[in-house]
Amino acid sequence: MAAAPLPVLHILILGLISGLATTAGAVLVMYLGRPRENIMAFLLAAAGGVMLAVVIVDLLPTALSMGPPWQAGAGFGIGTLFMGLAVKLLNRKNRSGASRRQRLKNTGLLIAMGIALHDIPEGMAIAVGHEAADRLGALIALAITLHNLPEGMATAAPLKLAGIRKYKVLLLSLGIALFTPLGSGLGLVALSFVKGTLTFFLSLAAGAMGLLVFSELLPISRERHPNWSRLGVVTGFILFTLLSFIL
Repeated sequence: MAAAPLPVLHILILGLISGLATTAGAVLVMYLGRPRENIMAFLLAAAGGVMLAVVIVDLLPTALSMGPPWQAGAGFGIGTLFMGLAVKLLNRKNRSGASRRQRLKNTGLLIAMGIALHDIPEGMAIAVGHEAADRLGALIALAITLHNLPEGMATAAPLKLAGIRKYKVLLLSLGIALFTPLGSGLGLVALSFVKGTLTFFLSLAAGAMGLLVFSELLPISRERHPNWSRLGVVTGFILFTLLSFIL
């Protein structure tokens, strides 16, 4: 019984590492400058390809193997709805008439808010995946890490252009990073109180991550550079699928 806290600590550490990728992306932009549009398109699409592979190759098959299809369907639908609300908040238009600096600041803050909302179900996905299989939790954490890196860049770039001080941007990115382990903690709590619903939570994570890929990552990537976006999503999907089967 004394060894019980160790898996909890392991899951929270995975969540924290994944969350800190957002801060790493912000640091790269603040001190090295924003990457070119084609590189940004590739990174965003590759992250989308990785997350899509997690959903198709791991999350949904595991969910369907552990419980009834209706529970998987309900979880997927609720996960999609939950992430859809987060995306809607992220995509609210800035008020017209604001200065360029204020619009850039608003954009950065809205992206930060959206990422924070995204990070909660993503952190839950780490906890739920780890509960199903240690390997699955680690794979999801890796996918989220790859996804958070370009999102950290997307948060910092408009704030840097708006003239916000570096330390404030970095503090904001650190605050965002904490939402992933927070989500992992919430996932652990949910699993401890609601027994026999692992299928539901795995599918919920799949729905949330799938909607994020198709509504945010891939469209934003295509806007930056369509060809590099296609290359990124195919590369991310294939590499992560191969990694999943190898592990």
